[in-house]
Amino acid sequence: MSRRLYVFKNGRLSRKQNTIFIEQEDGTKNYIPIENVSEIHCFGNLDFNKDALEFLTQNGIPLHLYNHYEYYIGTYYPREYLESGELILQQVEYYKDDRKRLSLAQRFVQGSIENMLAIISYYKNRGKDLFEIETKLEAFLDEIFKTESVDMLMGLEGNSRNIYYSAFDRIIDNSDFPFVNRTRQPPSNEVNALISFGNSIIYSTVLSEIYKTHLDPRIGYLHTTNFRRFSLNLDIAEIFKPIIVDRSIFSLINKKIITKK
Repeated sequence: MSRRLYVFKNGRLSRKQNTIFIEQEDGTKNYIPIENVSEIHCFGNLDFNKDALEFLTQNGIPLHLYNHYEYYIGTYYPREYLESGELILQQVEYYKDDRKRLSLAQRFVQGSIENMLAIISYYKNRGKDLFEIETKLEAFLDEIFKTESVDMLMGLEGNSRNIYYSAFDRIIDNSDFPFVNRTRQPPSNEVNALISFGNSIIYSTVLSEIYKTHLDPRIGYLHTTNFRRFSLNLDIAEIFKPIIVDRSIFSLINKKIITKK
């Protein structure tokens, strides 16, 4: 089974015949069993040359890059090998048709709010005072298919997420990790940093999964397709962020798997 490879050390990515390896600063070489790797996430300061990138292209392996602060900065995206002109035309048709685009965007938001509710319900059943937040999220869920434009839908999604974030300090059982509110670029505290880090991972992971299909990741429906490189992965990731990213953060902190220095 293919797996994702996460690289945190500094070094150089090089090719040797039919494999690649990472040579660390001390000269240690770690060979990568390329047949078992589906994507590479690079957090360290990693140099690479044309031969290594060519080999990744031949094997259809995306290379996701993150900066010193673990922000996602971009992807080396191999040339599309599952291109379908017909499917791209259909994607564009759904984007340019306001009714069709809104219908798809509503489904993304529906999945997102339903999974927010799943998280709230899980912790409410474990004694957390989340009834009011659950009620408000259910009201937002009922309003999704009453929205008349993507802009109106985005406003609803943003308001629902703010309500959902108001539950974080009630869910987290650790005074060392206050959340307060959602902040970005830069995150104001450790919880916000964990959210940003987790979201970056899931955005790039979804992008890798899209790469395995005939879909074009540049054409999104909830997030406007513009001059950004990709947007469809942002749409799809909205569904999974609550149950993968947020749930993991709550478990890591509440179980004291991670602690504050």
